[in-house]
Amino acid sequence: MPKHQLIVIGAGPGGYVAAIKAAQLGLEVACVEKEPALGGTCLRVGCIPSKALLDSTEKIHAVEMNQVIGVRIAGAELDLPGLMAFKEKVVKANTDGVNFLFKKNKVTRYHGHARFTGPHTIVVEGPEEVQELEAERFILATGSKVAPLSGVELDYDILGTSDQAIAYPKVPETLVVIGGGVIGLELGSVWNRLGAKVTVLEYLPRLLGGMDGELAKAAERVFRKQGMEIRTGVRVTRAYAQNGQGVVEYEGGEPLRAERVLLATGRIPNTDGLGLEVIGLEPDPKGRIPVNAHYQTRLPHIFAIGDVIAGPMLAHKAEEEGIAAAEFMVTGYGHVDYNSIPNVVYTHPEIASVGKSEEELQAEGLPYTKGTFPFSANGRARAMNDTEGFAKVLAHRDTDRILGIHILGPRAGDLIAEAAVALAFQASAEDLARASHAHPTLAEALKEAAMAVGGKPIHI
Repeated sequence: MPKHQLIVIGAGPGGYVAAIKAAQLGLEVACVEKEPALGGTCLRVGCIPSKALLDSTEKIHAVEMNQVIGVRIAGAELDLPGLMAFKEKVVKANTDGVNFLFKKNKVTRYHGHARFTGPHTIVVEGPEEVQELEAERFILATGSKVAPLSGVELDYDILGTSDQAIAYPKVPETLVVIGGGVIGLELGSVWNRLGAKVTVLEYLPRLLGGMDGELAKAAERVFRKQGMEIRTGVRVTRAYAQNGQGVVEYEGGEPLRAERVLLATGRIPNTDGLGLEVIGLEPDPKGRIPVNAHYQTRLPHIFAIGDVIAGPMLAHKAEEEGIAAAEFMVTGYGHVDYNSIPNVVYTHPEIASVGKSEEELQAEGLPYTKGTFPFSANGRARAMNDTEGFAKVLAHRDTDRILGIHILGPRAGDLIAEAAVALAFQASAEDLARASHAHPTLAEALKEAAMAVGGKPIHI
């Protein structure tokens, strides 16, 4: 029976990063992944392919709407097979890259489904063979799966998940998206740009629950301007396929019919078939594996990270936890600053947040001051002809320490990195305002928002 110092179960962003970091720190590491390609949901059917579609369709839409300044383009046609081929090329480059990194760092890869047979042993049921493995330690990084919704009868064709929505063979005339969160809005944006009539149904009173309210409301106005129909406060009671169409029933209205229906109401931890009961690990009521501050389960040699534990289901959060868990194993110390983990929605304009929202600050009774700055007053945004949105800085009223930063605007997903660093180093709004920002750049909007906390922006 092969024996390893560490076996990581799952090769998504949390798992493969944990495996590589542990190997770099000197451990003899193996990783078990049931899919043929490495990278998990994010690289294969989630973050990476959706961003390939988002960036490409943004350009396609700009051409179709004659929004490319200084050129007139006539007769442009959508090449959907070419777009999908590009997406698959991007996915393969990323998954192949993880395979290369495993070889470079001498991480042994096992292909198959892992199941515990004892505290230190697993069986890996692969497509061609079954292997028994032993390890001193394990990291559980099996990620998440689509959360079911009562009454929604998925056929994974007409009624599907994001797995199907990144690969529709043709542009649907109509698409109903159940769920107004990140996944629903991103994929809704993709098909809206390509010509589908998109209707988003959200149970909550507003889109993007959990994000800053002012940001979410502004984003909703933008999505409506872009042609998406947004309905909030809608409780879907049933969805099913009938006569080649999807039918969505909801309280208080007539059923909707659409060529495609996308279920995007969130994800839940994936611990199916791991054999946790064999080793005495019991998930909590939400299906998450309980861990301590060092990502150890009740069995100290078994760790868990990423979507299978509490916290936001974000690839970069899982990566940080994977590094921290590996470092703790070897050095006795590993830490993640959860207050500085950003969240991004890759629509256009992008939406990004880090730290506390205004609603959270109000609920906690923290005194704060707000500074905002519109991209319409930013020179680079004007030069790009991309001026929708604003940057917002929230700072403690008494200490000026930055508590949260929220951005709706061009390349917000990149701009939020500076904000995350500011929070991680406990910067004040004045620190951010006094740091020199190159001109002309979009980042100057963040500097001006920080200046506005003190009531003295320059360019508005």
